[in-house]
Amino acid sequence: MKQPTRERILDAAERLLGQGSAAFSMRELAEEAGVSFATPFNQFGSKAAIMFALSARRIDAMRDEFARAIRPGTAIARVLVAVDIAATVMLSAPAVNRAVMAAISAPSDEPGSVSSHSSALWAEALGAGAGLDPSTRSLAVAVLPDHLAIAFRGVLSFWTAGELTDQFLRHRARTAAATVLLGFVEHDRGAELLALLEQSQIQGGST
Repeated sequence: MKQPTRERILDAAERLLGQGSAAFSMRELAEEAGVSFATPFNQFGSKAAIMFALSARRIDAMRDEFARAIRPGTAIARVLVAVDIAATVMLSAPAVNRAVMAAISAPSDEPGSVSSHSSALWAEALGAGAGLDPSTRSLAVAVLPDHLAIAFRGVLSFWTAGELTDQFLRHRARTAAATVLLGFVEHDRGAELLALLEQSQIQGGST
């Protein structure tokens, strides 16, 4: 079966990014994809839109992996599973993913929908909020997806800038999520999150 044109273009963009060609032109992209010069414009409109589409592809991969994963019973455990999956996806092709992150973080007149797309992953991970404090559970389920998305994006920004090495990406992402969750857990369920934060202090690793 012939691959859809949009997917061919995105695959070609990933190959160019993997070769260190983050500044590729749309003409180079068309040649790599084996399509006419106008096709990437017709399909996406701009290079910025292609980068947003590559970001969406990564979040979709995270959501697909999470859907296949064994889901623990509590929201805390599920979020940490989602964090591990998200970090694994980003580390599967570090050079490509750093380039994508750098591109979508640059100022643009064409804002994407990365925030809402990412929040959907964390909403799936939280589910109905099992294990969160009943007195604030409804608020937690409403606001935590956005804040978890922001926390993970923040960790990725330092990783993209080279201030955080591949080795520490997963750990720092877990501790960022733990910090966000800590204010909403039931009193007797905070020990796991505090242990994560204490471990982070002991390790002292940020690079």
